Amino acid sequence: MTETKALPRARTSVKLAAAKASIAASALLAVAKLAAGLWSGSLALLSESGHAFVDTGATTLTYFAVREAEKPADAEHHYGHGKYEALAALIETGFLFGLALFVVAEAWRRLQEKNVEIDAGWPIYGVLLISIVIDYVRARQLHRIAKEECSDALAADALHFASDLVSSTLVLIGLIAAHYGFERGDALAALGVAAFIAVAGFRVGRRTIDTLLDAAPRELAPHVERAIAEAPGVIAIDSLRLRTIGPDIVGEATIGVARGLRVEQAARIKSAVSEAIAGVTPRAHVTLSVEPRALDDETIAERILLVGARRHIHAHHVIAQQVDGRLSIGVDIELDGAMTLGRAHAIATDFECALRDEFGADAEVETHIEPLEMHLLSAQAADRAAAGAIEAAIARVAAQTRPPAQVGDVRVRKTEGGIVVNFRCRLNSAVSVQDAHDALDEIERRTREEFPAILRIVGRAEPDNR
Repeated sequence: MTETKALPRARTSVKLAAAKASIAASALLAVAKLAAGLWSGSLALLSESGHAFVDTGATTLTYFAVREAEKPADAEHHYGHGKYEALAALIETGFLFGLALFVVAEAWRRLQEKNVEIDAGWPIYGVLLISIVIDYVRARQLHRIAKEECSDALAADALHFASDLVSSTLVLIGLIAAHYGFERGDALAALGVAAFIAVAGFRVGRRTIDTLLDAAPRELAPHVERAIAEAPGVIAIDSLRLRTIGPDIVGEATIGVARGLRVEQAARIKSAVSEAIAGVTPRAHVTLSVEPRALDDETIAERILLVGARRHIHAHHVIAQQVDGRLSIGVDIELDGAMTLGRAHAIATDFECALRDEFGADAEVETHIEPLEMHLLSAQAADRAAAGAIEAAIARVAAQTRPPAQVGDVRVRKTEGGIVVNFRCRLNSAVSVQDAHDALDEIERRTREEFPAILRIVGRAEPDNR
């Protein structure tokens, strides 16, 4: 399971400091706007002061949400506490919509009144201008920090201050209009404030609800999917699930890889996919699962060897025939020479059943069991006379094979089971693998006829590039 880790202490303190500064700024502006609104009688300014008080409560909530969200995962919250920020943002959204409805109602009531007196002196304009400057500075700072730290709560605060900036501007325009005789300008400005509050609430609410409902991050998901698909070794993406938890993106992905790969190869592919995802966003913590896939160009021999490898059975000498539309398979398998025949037969039968599952129930499958020496043989170099005789015999036979071969690096050793011979055999680089194999088989057969004490001959074919 992938854990959502707590942010480093330095990053946490940055977010908390930003939240504290927002509380101070919101509270100061709220008090100033309320005083100015009561003094002037401006509904737009009173509405804006109400918005500011809501923002103060919201930013206070943001502070506690950020503090709780940075707690590490525990036994009850395996993915951490990041959704505290989304919950706080959702509550702030409710506050914003409630305030927007209240302002609309008050503005509508004010529009019905015929005589409205608004006393907007220079102190009132000064409060609004200072508010606009503070809103601009705080909106930019919060937006930057929210983007760097991927904080829903701070992003909501940034939207609040941005909407405050627009709202204060509208209030200023409404007061100026009222000062020059357009008395309804203040109420219309209040309606504009309500509209911007509602828009801000909608934007925050949509993103917050997506987070709480585990919606995939719209902008990020396609880039992550593309990065996974383009990683080397990935055949297909069977599934990809992403969701946002606080500043992190967590999820699961199942990728298809060739089923013939070794465990180490599959692990390297997973590592490459993880690096590709990190290249898109370092905030992503995606648990990867590998699903083996059959490739279209797999040969019958490759499929047989793969079935054997899954059961830790060494299979070789595969013969496949097509007999009257029916596949017939013959294969040698090596098992421990000390194993009982009953046990070996059970293993061979299970292997044959697995091959029928792979190729179809009507496939004809026969296995030949060969003994595999499981213990380490104690060996020593053979005496010079015996080794020389064997080396001379191998060289003579190799020269008579078709194609002819040159033998070198002959090693003859005595073991308790018999003589083991290793040698290297050079052939024309243009000969086929089958011809090279046949030549080595002939060398082995004829040499063992001359020296029955030989337990095993292992010859390595090499191209003669001279």
